[in-house]
Amino acid sequence: MALAEGTKAPAFKGATDGNGSFALKDCKGLWTVLYFYPKDDTTACTAEACDFRDSLKRLKRKGVQVVGVSPDSVVSHDKFKKKFDLTFPLLSDPDHSICESFDVWKEKSMYGRTYMGVVRTTYLIDPKGVITRTFEKVKVKGHVDAVFEALSEFGA
Repeated sequence: MALAEGTKAPAFKGATDGNGSFALKDCKGLWTVLYFYPKDDTTACTAEACDFRDSLKRLKRKGVQVVGVSPDSVVSHDKFKKKFDLTFPLLSDPDHSICESFDVWKEKSMYGRTYMGVVRTTYLIDPKGVITRTFEKVKVKGHVDAVFEALSEFGA
């Protein structure tokens, strides 16, 4: 079960592409779309990242930043960003600690095999660090539109 709306987002800090870092404190004063995805350069994950990329100017005009999180390495993120011209930070979470704190690291199954992985989830965090909307088991098509709709509900 994802984290409850109306609760404070868990504190986190991690390495990003380009040898940067990102932490919850970097969200202060801005609306933040924190989206968790399973793997760089896969079909659905690429489509989701490119949808956010294509909407980034519009989001920034609303005072919103976008941050993607996956277990992939910083090197993988660098390649993914370059290949698809992504212009927002991708946070590396190889030990799954951030994914676990946001309750998106779960048992999954495919073709009868169970394994642990990221359940595609997006959190909308307000400028005070409070989770205002949780999108669980995200379907990529139409997701960015749903994020815009939620932002409008909160006056962003």
